[in-house]
Amino acid sequence: MNKNAKLPSPQSLIGLIDVLSWVTLSRNLILAYQSFGVVYGDLSTSPLYVYSSTFTGKLRNHQNEEAIFGAFSLIFWTLTLIPLLKYVFILLSADDNGEGGTFALYSLLCRHGKFSLLPNQQAADEELSAYKYGPSSQVVSSSPLKRFLEKHKKLRTALLLVVLFGACMVIGDGVLTPAISVLSSVSGLQVTEKKLTDGELLLLACVILVGLFALQHCGTHRVAFLFAPIVLIWLISIFSIGLYNTIHWNPKIVYAFSPHYIIKFFRQTGKDGWISLGGILLSITGTEAMFADLGHFTALSIRLAFAFVVYPCLVVQYMGQAAFLSKNTGTVAQSFYDSIPGPVFWPVFVVATFATIVGSQAVITATFSIIKQCHALGCFPRVKVVHTSKHIYGQIYIPEINWILMILTLAITVGFRDTTLIGNAYGLACMTVMFITTFLMALVIVFVWQKSMVLAAVFLLFFWFIEGVYLSAALIKVPQGGWVPLVLSLIFVFVMFVWHYGTRKKYNFDLHNKVSLKWLLGLGPSLGIVRVPGIGLIYSELATGVPPIFSHFVTNLPAFHKVLVFVCVKSVPVPYVSPEERFLIGRICPRPYRMYRCIVRYGYKDIQRDDGDFENQLIQSIAEFIQMEAVEPQFSSSESSSLDGRMAVISSRTVQSNLSLVVSELEDFGLSNSIQSIQSSKSLTLQSLRSVFDEENPQIRRRQVRFQLPSNPAMDPAVREELMDLIQAKEAGIAYIMGHSYVKARRSASFLKKLVIDIGYSFLRKNCRGPSVALNIPHISLIEVGMIYYV
Repeated sequence: MNKNAKLPSPQSLIGLIDVLSWVTLSRNLILAYQSFGVVYGDLSTSPLYVYSSTFTGKLRNHQNEEAIFGAFSLIFWTLTLIPLLKYVFILLSADDNGEGGTFALYSLLCRHGKFSLLPNQQAADEELSAYKYGPSSQVVSSSPLKRFLEKHKKLRTALLLVVLFGACMVIGDGVLTPAISVLSSVSGLQVTEKKLTDGELLLLACVILVGLFALQHCGTHRVAFLFAPIVLIWLISIFSIGLYNTIHWNPKIVYAFSPHYIIKFFRQTGKDGWISLGGILLSITGTEAMFADLGHFTALSIRLAFAFVVYPCLVVQYMGQAAFLSKNTGTVAQSFYDSIPGPVFWPVFVVATFATIVGSQAVITATFSIIKQCHALGCFPRVKVVHTSKHIYGQIYIPEINWILMILTLAITVGFRDTTLIGNAYGLACMTVMFITTFLMALVIVFVWQKSMVLAAVFLLFFWFIEGVYLSAALIKVPQGGWVPLVLSLIFVFVMFVWHYGTRKKYNFDLHNKVSLKWLLGLGPSLGIVRVPGIGLIYSELATGVPPIFSHFVTNLPAFHKVLVFVCVKSVPVPYVSPEERFLIGRICPRPYRMYRCIVRYGYKDIQRDDGDFENQLIQSIAEFIQMEAVEPQFSSSESSSLDGRMAVISSRTVQSNLSLVVSELEDFGLSNSIQSIQSSKSLTLQSLRSVFDEENPQIRRRQVRFQLPSNPAMDPAVREELMDLIQAKEAGIAYIMGHSYVKARRSASFLKKLVIDIGYSFLRKNCRGPSVALNIPHISLIEVGMIYYV
């Protein structure tokens, strides 16, 4: 060490800290600005319909200044206690590697307790860097509540059903938000001199809704840069109008900040006031988006945006609207548009229409994300997931769900035609999600944050009391539209439960009918058949053992590939798995058998893209594993240990830095095809089919590379031989082998089980995307073998 070297001065360190803090703050301010368009579109458009939905029914008899002051006081304290206190100050701290939402809370719980029902979890999954996020779970291991939940499978199933029911209510939001938002915005045309008829308004709303859903395939990123300024202009507009109305009509409305007016409100209105809470709660619809969309931003940016912009703008707008209503009690039906000063009506109307479209867009995108996460949990049939942006990760589009949402939204818009009825349904859906989130958050406080059960109970009881009052008022309105989200949620929960039940039964069949390793060892390295050049990728859901479908191949086919790789693509309870940790490689049977296992791991928010490089990454990973096994003693300590079990994470960085194989990329596709044809035993017909397939599918053409063994005299001869076999097999060609399964209930099964498996699950399997399509397997290289599962 240089004795003359000077240590940095305290002033320079302080300066460096100031620069870093300024960079962090500026980044969060930019994210806060961007969050307006994605997170707050729905919440900020609530003033369009809150007062009109509140003063309906018998509460019309109480349209006086005192009741209006009380309604504003209720709105103010509801906004303060639930979005500000619960979400901004508490819930945003319960993120899962930066992700939010009900699935993030469930994922945290599954990692800090054995609550997960995903069947193919392994100890190696706990070594993922994302898995270790949050406090250590060692301290909480002695919790009696945790042991009680882990012990009873029915309670864990109930927990999953609660999470799925909350997810289904979010899907219900995706149907109801566009309907109520667009219908409320266009209803402003009835305030103008040339009033449109109800039929004309309905037609205009339907045209906007069809256009909104028809443009979903483009992705939000193409117009996302407009979203934030639209919502920001909208917030400034409603703030200005609210401030003007407060000063112009009734400045005394500021007294309603006192909760005393809430007591006076209920004293005057009684039961009618309690029922009207179903309208008041619409002021906080869209709050869940602050937590659900956390992954695109930071907790600090969302806190800054809400606390310093959204919250003050909404409070002043509701205050101004209440001041206007206190002097114009007969204008409740269109209170927002009536309260707009004449000269600025049309600009505000245009901004309101765009803001409702932005809010609807954000909820539809969130619905796609929820469906994707349900599928990752094994609770939703396979659907087509399209990644709409190269730059914004997580922006997805699901065609089937998009058109189902559009049909349901149009049906509700045309069927109800009234924002009050749709509001009843919308309020129930939003409050149910909040109620479930509070419950999951209480569990997180105990199991993840490792706080006392008393603190969790205080949190649960305080917010459940507030939300329970609102939920009870919303449930009263089930006959007046509130039945819609319940029916939609029950249908989606039924679909999810049937799919999850059938998938688990199929997996358990595979698990209990695994091929015996003793039987494989008895067959010898040739497996009793001819081993021909090539690689066979056998896809299975099993993370351990050999699937029963393999015995069908061995006993019915005269020849099989020289190199066999059992591939398992599975989800783990973390939002994202880094590419460096995605592949888990191991060996099945001793070295002469040339049988390997590859487990490909994805998080519940990961998107499986077909980049055409999977085969090459797999070959490189297996080659790296072969060398690692020869060098590291824990992998080659005994012959028996490598029969089936020892596995290693092979990161892409390790593969690139210590390449066992020299990779040369072939840029000319004609050259690659000619090289393959020289070294492959494939027929000319098959080669011509391959070229036709490549021409018809240019977007998924595989990256063509050749592997060569580097000259290394120190390399073990057995390792060199195995690597040479791997290279030659790759040159000969790769085949994808899957089971085409038919799942049926046993004859001895109950009538209900036969109904669920033979009708429900079979219908879903026939009408969803096939596993080969979902896994981006090229059809030209696919071999499928039929197999019946009696579960």
